[in-house]
Amino acid sequence: MPAALAQAQSGGRSIPRTVDVVVVGAGLSGLYMLHKLRAQGLSTVVLEANSDVGGTWYANRYPGARVDVESFGYSYSFDPDLEQEFEWSERFATQPELLRYFQHVAERFDLRKDIAFDTSVTSAQYDESGRRWQVRTERGDTVTTRFLVMATGSLSAAKMPEIPGLESFRGVSYHTAQWPVEEVDFTGQRVGVIGTGSSGVQVIPLIAEQAAELTVFQRTPAYALPAHNRPLRPGEGTSAKSDYPAYRKAARESGFGVPMEPPTKSALEASAEEREQAFEEAWQAGGLTALVGTFTDIQTDLDANALAMEFLHRKIAEAATDLQTAADLTPQYPFWSKRPCLNTGYYDAFNRPNVRLVNLQREPLTEVTGAGIRTSAREYELDAIVYATGFDAMTGSFTRVDVRGRGGVSLQEAWAAGPRTYLGLGTVGFPNLFMIAGPGSPSVLSNMVVSIEQHVDWVSDAIAYMERRGLATIEATPTAQDEWVDHVNVLASYTLFPGTDSWFLGANVPGKARVFMPYAGGVGAYRQKCDEVAASGYAGFQFSS
Repeated sequence: MPAALAQAQSGGRSIPRTVDVVVVGAGLSGLYMLHKLRAQGLSTVVLEANSDVGGTWYANRYPGARVDVESFGYSYSFDPDLEQEFEWSERFATQPELLRYFQHVAERFDLRKDIAFDTSVTSAQYDESGRRWQVRTERGDTVTTRFLVMATGSLSAAKMPEIPGLESFRGVSYHTAQWPVEEVDFTGQRVGVIGTGSSGVQVIPLIAEQAAELTVFQRTPAYALPAHNRPLRPGEGTSAKSDYPAYRKAARESGFGVPMEPPTKSALEASAEEREQAFEEAWQAGGLTALVGTFTDIQTDLDANALAMEFLHRKIAEAATDLQTAADLTPQYPFWSKRPCLNTGYYDAFNRPNVRLVNLQREPLTEVTGAGIRTSAREYELDAIVYATGFDAMTGSFTRVDVRGRGGVSLQEAWAAGPRTYLGLGTVGFPNLFMIAGPGSPSVLSNMVVSIEQHVDWVSDAIAYMERRGLATIEATPTAQDEWVDHVNVLASYTLFPGTDSWFLGANVPGKARVFMPYAGGVGAYRQKCDEVAASGYAGFQFSS
């Protein structure tokens, strides 16, 4: 369908006033969504707040930023030629290499011509009479569209901590998820890092190499598993690429979106020697899923999980030479009840003489001052503060836009008691609104590329289904949504996830409803359910003609 001729200017690029589809976000989801919709002949514009493609991998350019899924698996599978032509250099790609990959994809498929950069979406209002969405940007553009696709990512709404005095600090402040494009040099500086989640675990070792003094402020320690990252050996890429069809199939049918042999034995049934061997082999293999995949009950049984915890506690004690520091770095919650981190030199950093760890459980952080950070015990004078405090995960990237559906009800209001979706794809009261990797889907419990491709394919197929039948709108039914939310909660209850405060439950955001948000049933089972829904004429969705 041709786009309307009337154009509005934004960010130096023309934005059509009327299109078939508006996609918000030019990261992994938005790029593939645009490619698919174009192939279907639908006029599409992508609105992107950043200055280039990449989404999370554009903004999170802090030192040490690295993917926690192996590079060969963290890539698109939709084009065999694309699979073969890009050359990865490391086992786990760094942010600069990932950004080069997405830029390569944008150039290869000429995607930039339909992307408006430096264009933040502020609101989207559903017009019930016209059955269209009115999408507005901070520059004052208004785009009318039939379909609205929120490809805004699960981890893109950066969150600052709730600490008095944030604006009073006279030094320089950074957030890992909003890192400047220009290189940051901490040489000779006194640096404080607040947060020891994934970004903290990655950034701390590199800042430690530069800074004169590094003070790490930790509220809750993380399980930091070894990455054993390395450059790829000659011929390794060719070998991996030759096996891509089987690799992709295994990933799509797996639990986490990465190929792995499912365990067959309980940790409680195994002998101490068997457990030690399995845990040690997983530790040496590296990666996020190796250790949790050793036995069937690591994620579901506290006693089995305690055996894995004991092993991990020993590894931390061996890595950190100071006894008190090792104790402070040792998590006391069940392993994998929070998403673990990948460790490249993390524990070693605390053995350096210029690095100290402040346990905020013992001396709570009270305020940021003009000179640095004050705890209940003392003031730490600093030249720079790095906030590695994460995101308003899963929902923040959707609700920070003022999205209003039927009756003017906002998405934030509809989700006040926790997000409610059907399949993580649509939500009641918001016709023709699709979410990519939304709450209620595997998303952050999976290799995001595998989950994103599955969602984009499903959404594009649903739109094509509607086009063939002359259908105007699609919307989840209340019954289907209620049943899906109940199903997601039941699956979570079989695991150890609900018993630990984490961003999976929104526990890192004061006032946010404590609801377990991702689907814990696995990528393969989820894909099968989505395929069944589509094959049955999109059961659980209602259409208007």
